[in-house]
Amino acid sequence: MPNPYFQFKRFTVRQDRCAMKVGTDGVLLGAWCGVEDAASILDIGTGTGLVALMTAQRSEAEIVAVELDESAACQAAENVKESPWQDRIKVVCSPIQSYAEQAGRGFDRIVSNPPYFQDSLKSPKEERSWARHTDSLSYGELVKAVAALLNPGGTFSVIVPTTEFADMERQASTVGLHCVRRTDVLPTPTTLSKRVLAEFSMAEDLDTKCDELIIEAAGRHQYSADYIALTRDFYLKM
Repeated sequence: MPNPYFQFKRFTVRQDRCAMKVGTDGVLLGAWCGVEDAASILDIGTGTGLVALMTAQRSEAEIVAVELDESAACQAAENVKESPWQDRIKVVCSPIQSYAEQAGRGFDRIVSNPPYFQDSLKSPKEERSWARHTDSLSYGELVKAVAALLNPGGTFSVIVPTTEFADMERQASTVGLHCVRRTDVLPTPTTLSKRVLAEFSMAEDLDTKCDELIIEAAGRHQYSADYIALTRDFYLKM
């Protein structure tokens, strides 16, 4: 049984009522996305509130965290309330499609760790299927909402399976979003990339900056210097 909470250096994430628990994907996104100079941030599909809390730690921004599932949204709100940044984070329980139609504002930075299993077997638990599958939020719907809510000069940061990145990039291009930064995440030096961290912008004249991040450099739990540097402000053992 998963631990009912995950302890970070500056905050605690309780997760017993959330379908998707704290995982490496969310931590990578929260630590990697460019938010330091942002005045406003939107976290789409916040789940436990992890990425919203990480971006709050890394910035002075006002943050809105949108979550479709009511149980997860309630738990995210509780996690926010117990954090040092409760005055800067607002949790909204809503489909992002509906929120985009009525928000009446834009954001400097938008981040999302979206559903990603498009063709795999569904979980028998409906909440977990919502969290893991694109049925509730396709990449096309996601980028459409991003385009509607992103301020001029803003960026959208996302993490997706490497096998899904081409589709994400294609869908993003249909709404005028272009990849300006890409990090391929490799579990070890000898394995292929499993995830892509990507940053998109409306700017068309910027070259894409590409690099790689290896998680375990020399065996189980022997983390690379780059991974340690990226996550040391959050993980207790880094």
